[in-house]
Amino acid sequence: MAVIKELIRAEEDGTVSFGNYQIKEKAKVPEFPHQGDVYKVKTFCEITKLEKNGMFVYESVPGSTVCRMSQEESGMHFFVEGQEDAQITVELEADTEYEVFINDASTGTVTTNLGGKLSFSVELQPEQASEVRIVKCEHEE
Repeated sequence: MAVIKELIRAEEDGTVSFGNYQIKEKAKVPEFPHQGDVYKVKTFCEITKLEKNGMFVYESVPGSTVCRMSQEESGMHFFVEGQEDAQITVELEADTEYEVFINDASTGTVTTNLGGKLSFSVELQPEQASEVRIVKCEHEE
């Protein structure tokens, strides 16, 4: 996986890739249209942040590169790499339980707060992608 030189791009499979943890100065793309939505990305070595239609989607500290991010009602899926371990925050459905998988290993379940934020840490290394899958837990009623 490589950094995204253009900061954000649409992939052939309909997903988006974004971020460049190697740049030292803040860079952004304020309007990136994709499949009827408008994305905004801010990125550099210290932070990477993605918004969709003005709403928070993703943030990592320090910065990261994310490839092939997809969002669905059941969760989120993407590949991430960075210079060092990162704290990642994503926005999903509020007050909902999700299971987080990193490289197919479950890190356990987390319940989002009332704003829908879910935070977790990922051990990252340059030029080595980690797969992140966040799956909504289904409970029997």
